[in-house]
This record gives sequence, C-alpha cells and structure tokens, in this order.
Amino acid sequence: MSAPKLKVLSLGAGLVSSRTPSSLLTRSERLARSPVVRRGGQWWLVTGSGSILATDPTFAGELDRFAAAMTAADQAVADLRSQQNDPPTPRSGRQR
Repeated sequence: MSAPKLKVLSLGAGLVSSRTPSSLLTRSERLARSPVVRRGGQWWLVTGSGSILATDPTFAGELDRFAAAMTAADQAVADLRSQQNDPPTPRSGRQR
C-alpha cells in the first residue's frame, strides 16, 4: 500500500487564520473538533504552521464516511432531544 499523497500549502492561502474574514470560515466545515476541514469539496489538515491538502482518494473517502456518520449521529441526538421536549401523547387502548 502506498503512502497518502499530500500537498503542503501555507496558511497564507487563506484557509484558516485569525485574519480570515468570518464569511470565508462559514464556507468551511470542521470535522468534529479535529484539525480536519472540508472546503470546496476538498479535505485539509490544518495546523498552526500551515495546511495540508489531502489528495489521497482513500483517505478522503474515509473522511467523507466519518463526516456522514457524525452528521447522522448529530441528527439522531437532535431527534431524541426533540422527542424529550414534546409533551407525551395519549395512548389508545385500555386504561388500568
């Protein structure tokens, strides 16, 4: 198995920086409090010293699957919370 292909870019490209306008950040999706960000359909590994574009299709596919699983889990939790906040519905049938 070959090593993942990575392209190194500096933060000067404007992916994530304290000087980056907030409108630019809203187009990026951080993956579960990790240093991984999806921007423009591409996955980036972001550190304080630079960004690395993940170009390996297997690695990017795993990140896609993990992101989909996290989205499904977040939705399931939101559904459970909304059910807990809904008033109970009367049950049909016999009463004891």
